[in-house]
Amino acid sequence: MNKIFLIITVITMISCKQETPVDYVVVHGKITNKNKELTLNSRDRSIKEVIRVADDGSFSDTLYLDTNTYILFDGKNRVLLYLEKGNNINISFDTNDFENTIAISGKGSAINNYLLTKEKIGKEIIGSGTEVYLLGEKDYKIKFKKLKSTLEELIKAEKKISNKFKIKELRNINYAYLNKLNIYEMYHAHYAKMPEFKISEGFLSDLENLDYTNEEDFIFSSDYKNLIGSNNYKKAKELAKIDSISEDIAFLKIVGNIRNETIKNRLLFDNARSGITYTDDLETFYKTFISNSTNIENNKQITESYKKLKTVAKGQPSPKFENYENFAGGTTSLDDLKGRFVYVDVWATWCGPCKREIPFLKKLEGKYRGKNIEFVSVSVDKAVDHDKWKKMVKEKELKGIQLFSDKDWDSDFVKEYLIKGIPRFILIDPKGNIVNSNAPRPSDSKLIDLFNELKI
Repeated sequence: MNKIFLIITVITMISCKQETPVDYVVVHGKITNKNKELTLNSRDRSIKEVIRVADDGSFSDTLYLDTNTYILFDGKNRVLLYLEKGNNINISFDTNDFENTIAISGKGSAINNYLLTKEKIGKEIIGSGTEVYLLGEKDYKIKFKKLKSTLEELIKAEKKISNKFKIKELRNINYAYLNKLNIYEMYHAHYAKMPEFKISEGFLSDLENLDYTNEEDFIFSSDYKNLIGSNNYKKAKELAKIDSISEDIAFLKIVGNIRNETIKNRLLFDNARSGITYTDDLETFYKTFISNSTNIENNKQITESYKKLKTVAKGQPSPKFENYENFAGGTTSLDDLKGRFVYVDVWATWCGPCKREIPFLKKLEGKYRGKNIEFVSVSVDKAVDHDKWKKMVKEKELKGIQLFSDKDWDSDFVKEYLIKGIPRFILIDPKGNIVNSNAPRPSDSKLIDLFNELKI
């Protein structure tokens, strides 16, 4: 009887014992022609993991992640990954022949191989450049409808992917199609060099009655998130006109009215992370954000940014750069330029908007040559692109003082100004104090107005 009781007790203990749930992802593999490290970024760049690569090209890391969609980057090639807790993903590729050598295996590989195929099909149908945006409305729609139907057939045919994922992905494919329609007017106007271009009536009829309140799709689909953001930006423009306020403040107010806390807080935070560094009204921007955001961690981060930006407000001593390499030879520090106004352009060779400002900056530098102002361009290119920087400065005959920062985005000067995006322009007075930490661009007529006001 005692033996039977003991057996029952043991069976009961075993059956009641719960396995510890796996709350991490293992990513490992091997790279040929490797880099020293890989980065794993969440799609919104709020999360960044650095994965070290061994001398033989192998890598392995255990990751505790808060979201599903990531981009693995080796400095040249990108792999879109969908990661779920419990996944054990093996990735291998040759950095010099990425498309023909990329291979993904292991637990969780089915979805990721689908994503590779999805991207390949996209390139085959749409192409990888910007020529698609030159198409007329009819042909543009035909292209993306073909992509939509092809991808729908692809996901439906997948046998190793759960129905739960398939259902969400089918909606995501449709959102991607709608998002492409939504951006057509702006992109066609830009690439066709037709700034006055407007889409015809009915072009966006597929977006009518779109539900902008689906939290699950907001988390899963970046295209759906973009559609919601775009819808709120349109509302913000209208509010800005009606209330005579800036569009960035209006956007925070409009988003603050969203009932879904997840959607509201994410849109507010994503906007404010960089938006607070560009706003012309720091106090109102911050107060509007805080009064609408209910996410404690987000509020803490934006408050830190706010406090940091207060230290680079008008009249405050400017953060300094010291001994930056000067293209003309030797090194230059900000203190070397005291006694004159300094207009700083923070840029990089890979930055399209930065390069579009170059002709305006060159013209400006010529106009003010010999006056009480120095034009300083600080490159935040990585050290590996040093020669690329020198080549561009020479070939484009860049004027002014051309400097190379000491630690790209990790340079103290960049971090103390809380620079989140480039180009960024800063105006400093002859005493080394800040006139404007977010000065108008060379292409903006407001810059000349500012120079006139200062009697430069």
